[in-house]
Amino acid sequence: MSSLEGSREERSAAADPRKKTPAGPARLGLLALFVSGPLVVGFLSGSATARGVGTWYRELAKPAWTPPDWLFGPVWTILYVLMGVAAYLAWSRGPAGRERRRAMGLFAAQLALNGLWSVLFFGLQSPGLALVEILLLLVLIGATARAFYQRSLLAGRLFVPYSIWVGFAAMLNFAIWQMNL
Repeated sequence: MSSLEGSREERSAAADPRKKTPAGPARLGLLALFVSGPLVVGFLSGSATARGVGTWYRELAKPAWTPPDWLFGPVWTILYVLMGVAAYLAWSRGPAGRERRRAMGLFAAQLALNGLWSVLFFGLQSPGLALVEILLLLVLIGATARAFYQRSLLAGRLFVPYSIWVGFAAMLNFAIWQMNL
């Protein structure tokens, strides 16, 4: 069986008709709830970003490889949707219990740190503090991806683009901090 066919838990849940997952509208409602969480965090952290981007951020020295400002909104929107879908899959696959609570706790913690970064970097205008925070965020993203992967292969894989983007953001954060000491 190929890895694209799902984890052991996904295969056993599919084979066992007693393991029910919500059907139809209930499933879509739960998915919408999981997707809306990260989008709300993105909207709230976007408020802190908007306040700092106006003057302070534009005046900072930045590396030549800094993406254009217009790119961040669409990229983050896609990443927040992928995070929500991954959380939904991790929640709905496999049994409830300690493993699921751990995965959801890690997800909530990394999402909180995700939102906090904008407050630190743009709101407090502190690239150094934001750098420390984003490194912790990367650790939590990795732990969340691993916990999700154990529940759903696809859920873990949906965190890969997010991990890559935050890794890039950490390098950019470091460069900006160094260039503006």
